Amino acid sequence: MGAITLKAVEKWFGNVQVIKGVDLEIGDGEFVIFVGPSGCGKSTLLRMIGGLEETSRGQILIDGRDVTAEPPAKRGLTMVFQSYALYPHMSVAENMGFSLKTAGAPKSEIEAKVSEAARVLKLEPYMERRPKDLSGGQRQRVAIGRSIVRDPTAFLFDEPLSNLDAALRVEMRYEIAKLHQALSTTMIYVTHDQVEAMTLADRIVVLEAGRIAQIGSPKELYERPGNLFVAQFIGSPKMNVLPCTTGEGQFRLPGGRGGAYPFATPADFIGVRPEHIVLGAEGEGAFDGTVDVVEYLGADTYLIIDGGDLGQVTVRAPSEAGLRPGHRIGLILDPKWQLFFTAEGLAVTG
Repeated sequence: MGAITLKAVEKWFGNVQVIKGVDLEIGDGEFVIFVGPSGCGKSTLLRMIGGLEETSRGQILIDGRDVTAEPPAKRGLTMVFQSYALYPHMSVAENMGFSLKTAGAPKSEIEAKVSEAARVLKLEPYMERRPKDLSGGQRQRVAIGRSIVRDPTAFLFDEPLSNLDAALRVEMRYEIAKLHQALSTTMIYVTHDQVEAMTLADRIVVLEAGRIAQIGSPKELYERPGNLFVAQFIGSPKMNVLPCTTGEGQFRLPGGRGGAYPFATPADFIGVRPEHIVLGAEGEGAFDGTVDVVEYLGADTYLIIDGGDLGQVTVRAPSEAGLRPGHRIGLILDPKWQLFFTAEGLAVTG
């Protein structure tokens, strides 16, 4: 079992409050990822769950048991950090089994658990090597294996892939996803990487200044963000947000045209993602713009459009569009994917 509950948890450093009354339910076997800008409190919250940071107020429960005042060793959790923290004089097998050895586990039990972790992580060929003889990705797998042998209630990952290059991050994302499928153990993962969050999580917790801005599946947060902060934080390139006025069933853009508005509540902003803007001839669509920069990325091409009074707009375009800087175009906003927000930044819904 690995259900984790946070009840109105707060963290104060002196007179500074960094976690501001967070309530959260994490189900047994769930993969939850904390994301947010630097300083939002995501690593602090993870360390509070692990017992590495004291909880100033509120409760932390694991499988219904209050562990708020318990030390890390009694919580049944294990943490994987950016730093591998492997013993350089020990082999892979010795590193993975060290915590069991110090706990006085029988040699046969250590060997069995280390062998099983090595099988899951595909480390069998490297068991006699020292850390210096391994790649960064292999070292991180050893660090994860060291956690697996302890058979934890839940895994806590604190940006474990940030020290790896791009190719190794892709490889390790796959390894962690497969690990979760194989173990079905609760995992809480902190990252600043959008791709990691979108591809790995069952649910994403978006933090803003010590509070939860929104919780949901990657699809929910991407397609139906609850506020402007989440709308622009989730997704890369970020959502285009344009000022607008609404009334009489229409929205209007400054210096542009606009389109149909289906809600009774007034909106002050319209949001649309780069892939939901269709290119047209000048005079078509919601507004016109001038191609400023063309970013060719192989499978995708992004156009940075000068929208005049609307500012800079990003559009995902077909590679064969053949547009160059200076071209004037019309931009058609797909009505199915238009999102509207109030002046306070809250999403307008039906």
